[in-house]
Amino acid sequence: MILKFKYLFILAVVGFALSSCVTARKVNYMQQPDKQIPHYADTLSFEDYQLRIGDRLYVYVYSLDESIMKMYNAGGTNASQMRQQMGQGGMYGSYDLYTYLVDEEGYIEFPTIGKLYVQSKTTREVKYMLEEELGTLLKEIPGYSMVSVEVNIVNRSFSVIGAQSGRYTINKEKMTIFEALAMVGDLQEFNSRKEIKLIREKNGVTTIKTFDARSEDIINSEYYYIEPNDIIYIRQIPGYSFGINHVTTVIGVTAATISFGVFIYSIVQTGINHVNKYYGNGGSGSSTGEGGKQ
Repeated sequence: MILKFKYLFILAVVGFALSSCVTARKVNYMQQPDKQIPHYADTLSFEDYQLRIGDRLYVYVYSLDESIMKMYNAGGTNASQMRQQMGQGGMYGSYDLYTYLVDEEGYIEFPTIGKLYVQSKTTREVKYMLEEELGTLLKEIPGYSMVSVEVNIVNRSFSVIGAQSGRYTINKEKMTIFEALAMVGDLQEFNSRKEIKLIREKNGVTTIKTFDARSEDIINSEYYYIEPNDIIYIRQIPGYSFGINHVTTVIGVTAATISFGVFIYSIVQTGINHVNKYYGNGGSGSSTGEGGKQ
């Protein structure tokens, strides 16, 4: 019975060790879809970001007239200097002087123009609006020179929770999910790539999208590009508070566990043998003594 229990214990340990393995199948990207890895339809479509309340716009006005440049660009500071100062100022630093906040009603307040409604518009649309408004306003000035406007969002970022949690800056127009994961240092071995959740708010509606980052089809799907203010939730693989990621480790852990099990078994078996021997000798000695008295 004890021997049978020993074998069952060893099998259980080996099974647990093997089930704890983190295989390439569980962590590799760009895998062919099959029964375990989903296929995604070709629905890729990148849409320009639509401005939301709380966004900050960096606006720079270009003109051959230096007085116009000084009027709209913080005393004539050039665009590269402004970007540098914004970078040094931090999220709530000096760049506040050079940017325009989309207020709770969806407007920005621009010099000489006043309030301009920009919510749900793209930066390209805001650029054209400002160029039209400034063109109409400035053409009355003698020697008027046409203007060109640059508009960018300066607080573009996404957040990650569940793994390498933090807030990360989007530093390019289009950022893919793989670039976002690379920014956080990729996922750890026990982070689930199978069910990544993307939380996105658009036009006042919050949606949660769940996708498998291991599928190569993701590059053609709606999940490929992330947007500013997206939240990426990455959970741990269920049941993997710890695990084993190499066959040699599996063998080592299994051998060590079996050795420990054999050691415990030998101690228990030695104890049982001593007890049996003691009671066996005691019973025999008692019987002999009684016979002698008779």
